[in-house]
Amino acid sequence: MDRLKQIETFVAVATKGSLTAAALAEGVAPAIIGRRMDALEARLGVKLLLRTTRRISLTHEGSAFLEDCQRLIADFNNAEASVSAGGVKASGHLRVTAPAGFGRRHVAPLVPGFLNQHPDVSLSLNLSDRVVDLVNEGFDCAVRVGDLPDSSLVSVRLADNRRLCVATPAYLQRAGTPRHPSELTRHACLTLSSDASQTRGWVFVVDGKPSYLRPGARLDCSDGQVLHEWCLQGLGLAWRSTWEVAHDIAAGRLVSVLDDFAAPPNGIYAVFAQRKHLPLRLRLWIDFIKQAYADAGYWQRSQASGA
Repeated sequence: MDRLKQIETFVAVATKGSLTAAALAEGVAPAIIGRRMDALEARLGVKLLLRTTRRISLTHEGSAFLEDCQRLIADFNNAEASVSAGGVKASGHLRVTAPAGFGRRHVAPLVPGFLNQHPDVSLSLNLSDRVVDLVNEGFDCAVRVGDLPDSSLVSVRLADNRRLCVATPAYLQRAGTPRHPSELTRHACLTLSSDASQTRGWVFVVDGKPSYLRPGARLDCSDGQVLHEWCLQGLGLAWRSTWEVAHDIAAGRLVSVLDDFAAPPNGIYAVFAQRKHLPLRLRLWIDFIKQAYADAGYWQRSQASGA
């Protein structure tokens, strides 16, 4: 009996919960599914399923084997897809999350081009400034900006990112220009609220060492775009990324301050749960956005357009 067919049958039974459901999906009699499972367990010499008249459950060995089998089938499908139709052919659904502001400007505009190259792939994009739990919430990939917390997730650096402390000329004329990060306590600062992704505060280099400040704020918001708009209205100082404010600085709407204390660039990353056995569609998505961001002309065009 075909070993791959046995494995595919085991995965179908385990995920659908019954021999009957697996048989219905394949269009065969339940007895055939049962014989395949008997043959698989006999060949392995271990019990994978506990079968009763009402339900099927996995043994401890069956649970471990299921995960390996699912990866094996995904790898097999990807191997076939990579040589089908004369080249790489990805399929399936991708769930991607990104910070709201960056996602609107620099992730969402790339999606149509990616889908045009891979017409058998579909994609859901979630935009949120909270740190999404990729594994428990079922996302394939996150695009994240800034320092990454220690975790078991795998990251690929896509581009550099620099943060600037900015305000309008009118605000600085009214409140004065800070000359040292310690003076921020005397200013109106516009900050991300505690449930957003900016967990370590504003970063400057003071006396050669990183200094993390959490300015007190009369106004805070979980949406970075709102902070940007408040800053443009002259309501205070904001700590924003160059991809967001470079066009406003060039146009004179915002002024960068405390540049002598600016921290080194951090990164823009693609983050995912594991490096091995990545679906082909995810590998191609990461390669696609990395290639886009690696083009210096991309950032120049986006800033010139105010994106």
